[in-house]
Amino acid sequence: MNQFFTNKKLIVLLVSVILFVSLISISMRNSSSIPFIQQASNDITAVLGRIYSKPANAVIGIFDSIDNLQDTYTENQRLKVEIDRIYERQAELNTLKEENDRLEEELELKQSLTDYRTISGAVISRNPDNWVDQVIIDRGSQDGVSVGMPVMSGNGLIGRISETNPTSSKVVLLTNIEQTSNQVSSEIISEDKTIYGIISDYNEETNQLLMSQITSTSEIQVGEQVTTSGLGGSIPRGLVIGEVEEVSMDSYGLAQQVYVKPAADFDNIRFVTIIHRLAESGEE
Repeated sequence: MNQFFTNKKLIVLLVSVILFVSLISISMRNSSSIPFIQQASNDITAVLGRIYSKPANAVIGIFDSIDNLQDTYTENQRLKVEIDRIYERQAELNTLKEENDRLEEELELKQSLTDYRTISGAVISRNPDNWVDQVIIDRGSQDGVSVGMPVMSGNGLIGRISETNPTSSKVVLLTNIEQTSNQVSSEIISEDKTIYGIISDYNEETNQLLMSQITSTSEIQVGEQVTTSGLGGSIPRGLVIGEVEEVSMDSYGLAQQVYVKPAADFDNIRFVTIIHRLAESGEE
């Protein structure tokens, strides 16, 4: 029995040697062909590579996507900051443009007032509670400003000085209807005659000044210019108030009343021109 098992081992060993020699012989005879073991190894390696490459590539793709998202977020934050800066610069440019337009209007006004001495100033305070009543400007008594002087803004009269301090003054606007002392003597110069009246009221809803106490029966045309008449004492003649926008009869049906569109923008007063007095050439 033991001899049989010993012979069996010898037979297995012999068969193994024969197979090994046969494989070597086949490999040597056909060197261009790939050995079976190598093919099997290559196939197994390829399959394993494909199995592991998909999840590996997916993980790598996830990390790449996270990196891209982080880069995109950072870029978006940078762009938001740049957009905010652009908006801020645009707002500054718009403000500067508006101020430049207002200054050009004041310059044109100053050049047109050759018969008067003027003092230029800027609004430094305007209380929302009395928005249509008054403004505070940065010129005072030490600049030659005194009570009663007329004040213009843009192309039209806006009011007069009611109070002065060394470095600032208060301007009562024409829109302040509660002060009868703020009424302005006005005139309309037509082709055939001059029509006189008083700027006595203001309609905030329609933004119109009311010219009343008109004694003339002459026909008044829409679009005619309304100016100061110089009959009020402290305000000289010829300062532009506005233009005729509507003509009607008063409540009694006895006299005409004129609704005047102001030449000045009472809602946007930034710079002012104070009419000081007649120039020396004019006084002479």
